Amino acid sequence: MNLDIQHKQTNETHEISLNGEIDAYTAPKLREVLFPITEKREQKIIIDLQQVNYMDSTGLGIFVGAMKATKKSGSTLKLSGATNRVRRLFEITGLTEVIDLDNGVKGEAR
Repeated sequence: MNLDIQHKQTNETHEISLNGEIDAYTAPKLREVLFPITEKREQKIIIDLQQVNYMDSTGLGIFVGAMKATKKSGSTLKLSGATNRVRRLFEITGLTEVIDLDNGVKGEAR
């Protein structure tokens, strides 16, 4: 599977919609789009995970790196719309304590 990345920017706000799988194969593509944004000063980054149906530890690593970069640059990172499957990865690794992951779980019954 591939990963489709849509990026919309309005001033300092970046809305990134992801569709597909985030794994060792697709993570470099996500890193290429996301990391330059996270390194800019005072950006607001919102990532829509609603259409992400699979993510492995490589994907988690991308988001941890992005979070660290945004803190360093004075920017913010918010993840939204994660399915229960994807959200569970963040929960079992303890990343919900450090990454802003909204409670708007979509696409699956609890």
